[in-house]
Amino acid sequence: MIGIARLGLAVAATLLVLAIGTAVFVGSGVYNIGADDHHTRIVLTIIEQLRNRSIAVRAHGIEVPNLGDPKNIAAGAQHYAALCIGCHLAPGVRKSEIRAGLYPHPPDLAEEDVGDAQRAFWIIKHGIKMSAMPAWGKTLNDAAIWDIVSFVRQMPMMTPEAYQQLTAR
Repeated sequence: MIGIARLGLAVAATLLVLAIGTAVFVGSGVYNIGADDHHTRIVLTIIEQLRNRSIAVRAHGIEVPNLGDPKNIAAGAQHYAALCIGCHLAPGVRKSEIRAGLYPHPPDLAEEDVGDAQRAFWIIKHGIKMSAMPAWGKTLNDAAIWDIVSFVRQMPMMTPEAYQQLTAR
């Protein structure tokens, strides 16, 4: 019985020391949160794991509609050109002024395979904290978000000319 009490006391003391240490670290301001100074490897690893697991848990079970309709892809291209190109680029668009200063650096969706439609939908709808990815679900309905998902899944296979034709309308 005394061994269990000691173990409980040791765990409580350890948690208290960790809490105090965390409060001192945060309160000190020593960690640079500026977007022009990258995270340390351990902080980046923790943030990436947190982000990936959080999205996976929440995106699981989202029902995916038909994403192959050319009308939806074209509508998604229009939304993308208006809302997303500055950060995520597009076929024939290789840089933007805002993108250079973002950290973490947003993925180049013209080059990246967006295979998981549920994940893409969730990210577009809810955004990602402290990444400059807004929650478009506050201004777009689910149908418009699915149109964007339809488009970004096709975009890596598009030529700059095909992209221009879709967005020139």
